[in-house]
Amino acid sequence: MVSTFLSRIIGLVRVKYIVWLFGRGMEADALNGAFVLPDMLSYFLVGGAASITFVIILTRYRDTGREAQGQRSLSVIVTTMSLVLGSAIVLAEIFAPWYIHWWFDGFNAEKAALCVRLTRILLPAQLFFFAGGVFAAVLLVRKQFSVQAVAPLIYGLGTIVGGLLLVRRIGVSSLAIGTVAGALCGPFLLNYVFARRMGTRFRPILDWRDEGLREWVSLSLPLIVGVSLVTADSWIIAHFASTTSGAVSLMSYAKQLFTAPMAMLAQAAGAASMPFFASLWSEQRGYEFATGVADSVSRVASLGLLAASGMIALAAPLVELLFLGGRFSSGDARECAGYFAVFSVSMFLWAAQAIYARAFYAAGNTLLPMAAGTVVTLVSLPIYASLYRWYGAMGLAIASNLGIALQTGTIAVLLHQRRMVSLASLDFAEMGRCLLAALAGGGAVWTVIWGLGNLPGDLLRPHLRAQIRWTDLAVLVAGSAVWVVIAKWVLEKTGSALPRVAMKRLGLG
Repeated sequence: MVSTFLSRIIGLVRVKYIVWLFGRGMEADALNGAFVLPDMLSYFLVGGAASITFVIILTRYRDTGREAQGQRSLSVIVTTMSLVLGSAIVLAEIFAPWYIHWWFDGFNAEKAALCVRLTRILLPAQLFFFAGGVFAAVLLVRKQFSVQAVAPLIYGLGTIVGGLLLVRRIGVSSLAIGTVAGALCGPFLLNYVFARRMGTRFRPILDWRDEGLREWVSLSLPLIVGVSLVTADSWIIAHFASTTSGAVSLMSYAKQLFTAPMAMLAQAAGAASMPFFASLWSEQRGYEFATGVADSVSRVASLGLLAASGMIALAAPLVELLFLGGRFSSGDARECAGYFAVFSVSMFLWAAQAIYARAFYAAGNTLLPMAAGTVVTLVSLPIYASLYRWYGAMGLAIASNLGIALQTGTIAVLLHQRRMVSLASLDFAEMGRCLLAALAGGGAVWTVIWGLGNLPGDLLRPHLRAQIRWTDLAVLVAGSAVWVVIAKWVLEKTGSALPRVAMKRLGLG
C-alpha cells in the first residue's frame, strides 16, 4: 500500500503539470476526453482486467505443478489477443471522429478535432497495457508486488518528459506521445523484464485449441460483454460534463487526486489479496476464504472511513497547494476541491468493492459480478442524468457516490446469498468506532478551516501565490496533526485495536 501510494505521487505531479500548462481550458478538456475511447476499447476487448483473470489461471497451473503448460498458454493468449486488439485499434483510429462527436456532443468543432487527434495518438498504448497486465499476473502469482507500484511511476513520468521535450513544438500532443512512451517503458517493459527474470519465456504462438486460451476466454467473456460502474463511472461523468466548459477537466483532476489514496486502499489491497484468495479457494478452504475476505473488507472499509474524513476536511488547502498556479485559478481550485470532497465520501465503498469483486474472481466466477455490475450501471444512468440536470457537474459527483454504493451493496449481497462471504462476519463494531473517530477528527478540522474562511488562499490577495502556498501547507500540516490526535484519542477510548496495530506495523510499539 505504501509503495503504491508513493508511486501515485508522481501521478499527481503529472496532473499538476497538465493543470499548470492548460488549466481547465480547451486543450485540457480534449486531453482528458481523449483517454475515454482507448479505455473503452481495452475494457470491452480484453475485459479491462487481464491481470485478474491471469492470476486465476496461472495460480491453478502453479498449484497443480503445470507451470510449463501455463507459460505456453500465456504465449498463446498474448499472441492471439494482441492480434485482436491491434486490429481493433486500427478500426478505432479510423472511426475516432464519429465516436468523439457522439460521446462528447457538448464539444465544439475545434475541441472535438483536437480530441480526435489526441485519441489517435493514445490508442496504441492499450497494447502495452494488455501485454503488461499479463506479465504482471505472473509476478502477482509469485507474490511479487513491488513492480506493480513502480510501473505507474514510470508511466506518469512518460507524460511529463514528453511535455518537457516537445510541448513548445507540438503543444498538448506532446503529453499524449509521452503517455504512450510511458506505457511502453513502465506497465509493459518493466513487468516483462521482471517476469522474464522469474523464468517466464514468451514466444509468439497461435493455437485456437489451447486449454489456457479457452479458459481465459470463458473467464474474460463476462468481463468483456458486461460493464462495471467501477470503470464506467469516469466515462459517464465525461459524457455529461462535456456540455459544461471545463467540467471534464476539473472533474478529472478531482477524480485523479481521489485515486491516490483510493489506490492505496482499494487497488493495492485488492491486487495483493487476489492470489491469496485464489489459493484458498482452489484448495477448497471455504472457511478461511470467507473470513479472509470479510476481515480484509472490514479493515479497508475502516481505513477508508478514516481517510475520507481527513480528505474532506482538508480538501480546499490540499487542492490549492497541489494545483494552484499557471492557468489554474483560485476559482478553479475552489470548484475542484468541492468535487474532490464529494468523491471522497465514498472512499470506504470503493475500498470494500475492490475486495468483494476479487472474492468472486478468485472463485473463478466472473459472470455473476459482471452481470450485476451491468445492471447497476444501467440503473445508475438515469441517476447521473437527473442529478446533472438538477445540480450540474456537482450532481455527477453525487451520482458517482450513489452508484458505487449500489455496486458495493449488490456484490456483498450476492456473496452472502451464495454463502461465500457472510455479511454477518464483517467487523461492524470496528467500522463503527472508525466512523465515530472520522466524524470527530474530520469535523473538528473542517470547523477550524471553515472558521478561518474556508479556503486559506482567500485570506491573502490572489497575486501572492507564494504566501498562499505556505498558508496551505501550514494548514495541511496543522490540520493533519489535529486530525490524527483526535481520531487516535477516539479510537483508543472506544476500544479500537487499530492504533496499536498501526504502531506495531510501523515499528513504534
